[in-house]
Amino acid sequence: MSRRTSSGRLPLVGVTACRIMGEHNASHRVGEKYVTAMSEVAGVCPVIIPALPGGVEIDSLLDRLDGVFLTGSPSNVEPARYDGGDSATPDEHDPARDGVTLDLARAAVARGIPLLGVCRGAQELNVAFGGTLHQEIHTKTGGLDHRMRRDVPYDWKYRPAHSLELVAGGRLAAIAGPGPHLVNSLHGQAIERLGPRVVAEGRAPDGVVEAISIADAPAFALAVQWHPEWPRPVEGINRAIFEAFGKAARAAAKDARTGVDVAAE
Repeated sequence: MSRRTSSGRLPLVGVTACRIMGEHNASHRVGEKYVTAMSEVAGVCPVIIPALPGGVEIDSLLDRLDGVFLTGSPSNVEPARYDGGDSATPDEHDPARDGVTLDLARAAVARGIPLLGVCRGAQELNVAFGGTLHQEIHTKTGGLDHRMRRDVPYDWKYRPAHSLELVAGGRLAAIAGPGPHLVNSLHGQAIERLGPRVVAEGRAPDGVVEAISIADAPAFALAVQWHPEWPRPVEGINRAIFEAFGKAARAAAKDARTGVDVAAE
C-alpha cells in the first residue's frame, strides 16, 4: 500500500507542542518519539504546531493539514477549562497549549480532519467536548495506580501495566480487534465525566476510561490514555492505531494543486 496521495505527496499532519519557559525565552517542544511514530508508523509528514500564548490561526492551519495529532505531555489541562475547581498540580500547567489544542480539536472534528490523541491529548479531546477530568486518579478508592513508575529504567516505564477491555462493536475494537490487549500507564490524571459527544471505547480493569471517540464525527476522531508511540518497535494495538490514523489522513488528503479530495490507498 502506498503511503502517498495520488498527487505523490505524503499527508501533512500537525503535531501539537508544549510551551517550555526557559531562563529568558520560551521554546516549543515535542518529543521525537511522537514525530517518529507519525513518520515511520502512520506514514505521514509531521509538522509541529506551536503553543503560542496568543494562539494560532486555526482555520489557516487546518486549510493546509490532512490530520492533527494531540500529543502527550508532563503538563495537565488547567481545571478552569472544565470547571474543575482549584488545581491539584498548580506548577504543572501549560495554558498556552490549552489555548491552542482545545479549539484546534473542536475545529478539526467539525471540518472532518482526522484527529488522534495520546495521553494528555485524550484528556484535551474530552475537555474540548465538554467533559471533565480526575486531577489525581490514584486517589480514587479501589483503583489502580496509573502513574508513571519512577523506580525503574526509562524503557520499563512503558512496559505493559494492565489489560484493556475494548467496547464490543466500537471504533477501536474495529481497528485493533477484541484482544486481549495490554497497555502501559503513565498518567496522573484521567477522564472523569465524558463529554456529551464523547464515547468510551475502552477501559482499564478498574473502570478508568482508556480510549474515546467522538460520536458522529465525520472523520477519524480517536484518543487513547496510554502511550502507543513507545516502546519501539511499535506493535500490536499500538501499530494498528497509528496505521489506521495514517490511512484516514491519506483518505482526507487534498491535492496540493487542485484542493480536490484524492483518497488514495
